[in-house]
Amino acid sequence: MRILHTSDWHLGRSFHRVSLLDAQAAFLDHLVTTVRAHDVEAVVVAGDVYDRAVPPLAAVELFDRALHRLADTGVTTVMISGNHDSARRLGVGAGLIERAGVHLRTDPAGCGTPVLLPDTHGDVAFYGLPYLEPSLVREEFTAERTGHEAVLGAAMDRVRADLAGRAAGTRSVVLAHAFVVGGAPSESERDITVGGVAAVPAGVFDGVDYVALGHLHGSQTITDRVRYAGSPLAYSFSESAHRKTMWLVDLGPRGEIAAERVDCPVPRPLARIRGMLDDLLADPRLARYEEAWVEATLTDGVRPAEPMARLTERFPHTLSLVFEPERGDDDPLASYARRLAGRTDQQIAEDFVAHVRGGLGPDEPERAVLRGALEDVRVDTGTREGDA
Repeated sequence: MRILHTSDWHLGRSFHRVSLLDAQAAFLDHLVTTVRAHDVEAVVVAGDVYDRAVPPLAAVELFDRALHRLADTGVTTVMISGNHDSARRLGVGAGLIERAGVHLRTDPAGCGTPVLLPDTHGDVAFYGLPYLEPSLVREEFTAERTGHEAVLGAAMDRVRADLAGRAAGTRSVVLAHAFVVGGAPSESERDITVGGVAAVPAGVFDGVDYVALGHLHGSQTITDRVRYAGSPLAYSFSESAHRKTMWLVDLGPRGEIAAERVDCPVPRPLARIRGMLDDLLADPRLARYEEAWVEATLTDGVRPAEPMARLTERFPHTLSLVFEPERGDDDPLASYARRLAGRTDQQIAEDFVAHVRGGLGPDEPERAVLRGALEDVRVDTGTREGDA
């Protein structure tokens, strides 16, 4: 069976205030063309269809057109909700839409109920595991511990139990939206971690033939059977080195996996340039970036006059301007952002406690209170977005 694995469309998202709707429409055109050109039998979309819980109307219309076009190809489509989606909204009308061959899996209670798709070698069972926020689904899975590994493990227990009751030789595909150990993140994914507890080992998914992952925006292979498709477009300059693709997966009669990457259209390349302003404007080696979306980091000791205006004369698509004067880490003028770079919210909060106490950091019970407060805020924000 030939499967096209994609994820993280983030319909409605912009790039530094530049609308990407046309680029997202071009990607969806490419998706449908790929389905037809490569005789794809199933499309799997591993979450974050939309960029936010209440997407703009133009994004909803784009999604609606995509569903109609996928249904017209006759291909079976299975998609799950991600942490950016409102599961309730995305799942509205799922029963009716399913009649057209598009299966929306947004309810955690349905993790163990597959979409069955036959081929000449038997059935392939597609299990959709929507994004599982531990604090919200723990009771559904009666998980003894709070954490992503616990609830994903419980969901996978349901998958394996269902699979064990099916005919011998039934092959299996799981869709999941999660941060799996070994994956490389970028700056454009919404943080789902609290102290790293959201990272789950790939072994959680043992027992199935292929795991189609979403959440991380870089296409990557965790194991031969566990892969991220990545986002079809770059959503931050941290993705400037990404090759944006989908996975074309051939699932053999005994569960063998053969996978290749299918490139996605690039609306405009990304470039990150760094140096003193006069050098950037004069360097002939940077000519290749003159039509790219540019993030420029200026290292001048003193902020130059009208830097953006001067940059855009040579690089008209400059979208981001960062100032990082070359100073030592012990320089009192080193930027606050630079000192915070790479630090988690938990670490920043603990540093603040130490600062106001004159150097005495929080003890373990106090750290637990901080962790709990940060998690409560994150869960409350996600819940309010989903119910808005």
